[in-house]
Amino acid sequence: MKLSTRGRYGLKAMFDLAQHAGEGPISLKSIAERQDISEHYLEQLVSGLRKTGLVKSVRGAQGGYVLGREPSKIRVGDIIRVLEGPIAPVDCVSEEDPECCEKADYCVTRTIWEKVRNSISEVLDSITLADMIQDAAKKENERKYYMYYI
Repeated sequence: MKLSTRGRYGLKAMFDLAQHAGEGPISLKSIAERQDISEHYLEQLVSGLRKTGLVKSVRGAQGGYVLGREPSKIRVGDIIRVLEGPIAPVDCVSEEDPECCEKADYCVTRTIWEKVRNSISEVLDSITLADMIQDAAKKENERKYYMYYI
């Protein structure tokens, strides 16, 4: 299973909003610059995230976007599902509307795909934006610790 740029870039944008939560509305232009994403493409991604309430838009001269919920209440899985659709390696084990086939009751490979889907979902749903912020802070501290000055 491979995520498209929709999921990858959307998660980067949501992470950026989480990092700047509390600073007021953040413009798409600033997110696009920091995350090296096309602003036009970002507009498309944020549209879907806004419709589901993961982000809120603020109009006006100082407008932009803010998270729709606290970073600790937004799971990576929520973002990926909005941008990529249901998590499933094959259609017959889709989370929302599995395609039934006549062999579903005795298909050996179907149980494998269910386990793959469940494992991916478990990982994505166990990580919140707040967790990502903590991980980023740890990495930043490690980077500073190993920096040598001559």
